[in-house]
Amino acid sequence: MTALPAGHPFPKLDIDKLGGGTVTLGAPQGPHDWQLVIIYRGLHCPLCKKYLAELEGMQEKFHAQGVDIVVASGDPEDKARAMAEEFAPTLAMGYGLSVEQMQTLGLYVSDPRSPQETDRPFAEPGLFVVNADGDIQMVDVSNAPFLRPDLEKVLGGITYIRANDYPIRGTHKAA
Repeated sequence: MTALPAGHPFPKLDIDKLGGGTVTLGAPQGPHDWQLVIIYRGLHCPLCKKYLAELEGMQEKFHAQGVDIVVASGDPEDKARAMAEEFAPTLAMGYGLSVEQMQTLGLYVSDPRSPQETDRPFAEPGLFVVNADGDIQMVDVSNAPFLRPDLEKVLGGITYIRANDYPIRGTHKAA
């Protein structure tokens, strides 16, 4: 796994979108110039359901800051649809991320513990804030379902960054 460095371009990935068509991770839609990309583990993860439901409830607050939101997983379409039925999202939901795409995003990838959990390797949680230049403004990648950024703090950070022209942090290069 190679982590995506803050301040570098986010790799734009086209993936299938629930409801038809595709969605591009890293390319804001509509009037928004930033994008929040959330990678969730999949239908088998109860923590993901809770996190996505919380995100759904905050969507308008992110939009007010000029931030488009897309969520995605490696689940196939039927499982993504079942996940959507859990909380009736209006969020753009991508599905079918391949292991190669997960690795391109610098995500940790896990194998299922049993066929009851899921039937394929899946990405552990990842959160990326992509700014108007297409660069990674903020990144959080976890190797376990229990570590996820507080969405209110993420929103507060984006609000502060945008209001104060705050620089991308974590870009130090050794001399």
